Amino acid sequence: MKFSAYHQTTETLSARIGQLTGISLTDEELAQAWKTIFSCIDLTTLEATDNDERIRLLCNQALDFARSGKNVSVAAICVYMPFVALGISLLKNTGIQVATVSCSFPSGQLPLHLKLAETSWAAEQGADEIDMVISRGLMLAGDHDAIFEEVKAVKAACGKAHLKVILETGELAKPEIIRKASEMALLAGADFLKTSTGKVQPAATPEAAVVMLETIGEYHQLTGRKVGFKPAGGIAEPETALIYYKLVKGILGEQWLNPKLFRIGASRLASRVFDLIR
Repeated sequence: MKFSAYHQTTETLSARIGQLTGISLTDEELAQAWKTIFSCIDLTTLEATDNDERIRLLCNQALDFARSGKNVSVAAICVYMPFVALGISLLKNTGIQVATVSCSFPSGQLPLHLKLAETSWAAEQGADEIDMVISRGLMLAGDHDAIFEEVKAVKAACGKAHLKVILETGELAKPEIIRKASEMALLAGADFLKTSTGKVQPAATPEAAVVMLETIGEYHQLTGRKVGFKPAGGIAEPETALIYYKLVKGILGEQWLNPKLFRIGASRLASRVFDLIR
């Protein structure tokens, strides 16, 4: 399978973003957008200071949202591997997924066999979703085959867990490199493309999102397979989340606006969007 040549520049991406995000929403459409955005949030803590108590607080926050009477729930929590089993026990039978990160998150600097061991262990712990980081050094060196083989091997190690592939677009920087990394991840079996770890600046950007969404769209046209999209890092305000909502809607369509195909990685966003839901 071969993707088309990609010719987007920073200028054309900016114009595309302006066109897609400049569309105004009615009050009813905006109300639905806040509900959809909230339902697509991966409520996240990925800090070196995390401990069992912090994970309990995170899970309780997710449960409080679900029990609020507003008939909404976040899609998942995302935590470091040692806390997967605890998260699963606290969220059992709620429908809230438990995600974790692997492959020497956030640097990706680990031999492949150890990345696979990490991933397999996370899968054995029962993680519903695994967010891997690619080897950006290899990608920047132009070793595209290595990225393909890495993602393919990690996907196999995930077992039943869904695989989100983090490109760390702030480090890849150039649209053509982000495009190629997206292609390799999709061809290797990614279930989601994710922008960032949240540990590098810039993290999620509309420019990177457009490149990734357009690649997902072309992949769907070529294969019929739908792959999800997850912006993450620096998305703390509802208005910022709304930009990504509009980009997904404008490029991939409303069929992507659900937790199976759209996620937003965030720690501070959830409460702010929740307050907008009536």
